Amino acid sequence: MKTEVKKLDSSKCEINVAVSGELVKNKFEEVFTQIAKEAKVPGFRPGKAPRDVLEKHYAGVVHEQVLKELVPDVYNQAIAAEKLDVIALPQIADVKLDRSNLTFKAIVEVTPEIVLKDYKQQKINFKTTAISSEEIKRQLDTLKESRKVEVVDDKFSRALGYPNLIALEKAVERQLLTTKENQERQRIENTLIENIMQGVEFKLPQGLVERQTQDMLRQTKLDLAMKGLPRDKIEEQEKMILENIAPEAKKQVKVYLVLAQIAKQEGIAIDDQMPAKVMEFLLGQASWSESLAK
Repeated sequence: MKTEVKKLDSSKCEINVAVSGELVKNKFEEVFTQIAKEAKVPGFRPGKAPRDVLEKHYAGVVHEQVLKELVPDVYNQAIAAEKLDVIALPQIADVKLDRSNLTFKAIVEVTPEIVLKDYKQQKINFKTTAISSEEIKRQLDTLKESRKVEVVDDKFSRALGYPNLIALEKAVERQLLTTKENQERQRIENTLIENIMQGVEFKLPQGLVERQTQDMLRQTKLDLAMKGLPRDKIEEQEKMILENIAPEAKKQVKVYLVLAQIAKQEGIAIDDQMPAKVMEFLLGQASWSESLAK
């Protein structure tokens, strides 16, 4: 197999692939053998038709099947041989196949070169989390209004599944504390990512951006449908939805690629858990300091 890689830009390559000899010949023989077992040719029992008759009736079918099986196999071998980090399905073109030769061109999107600044020892200024009595009171008032009662007392607390008002207040405090802690964790992660990405520029792979945009579009339309918005109204808003989500889609792709680059440099597996694992690594490497929450 011969391969030639041309870099079209920072995130796209053209691979020219040529294969000849026994690999192609053997694939043709393999496919002919498969078809011969079940081929229905007038005047012959299944599997008994001579090769020249099979050639006459099934040459086109065999040719298509060889392409279907051989091109993906050869393409994957070429990607592995060239050690390309492909991130999208290829565009296959200029395919030529005869009984002993296969050539084709593949346009592929690859992970762009990303040069990161030092992402370790990032400074994190975290805020201590506490719940005031006033916050608890406001939450209880909200409960009172939603339940349309005049007073929050032990009777009201028991109706919500708590033995008395003190137990309800503690439960409310725990819920508020959990919410605040989650918000603080999210703030820290967002700040950490923004600091790492500051000044890091590279061309985003358009195929990846398009897939992320379409995923977000489908989710937005589903959310609107769940809220009861008619389908025709949702379709009318599609252009506006796309305009609104496009910047966020690009940002999410950029964040993912930056995290993936860190993962590669730190030996972290690129899988569904990669973003969370990289964030854990970054938080563990960071320099933390505490300040009181306002």
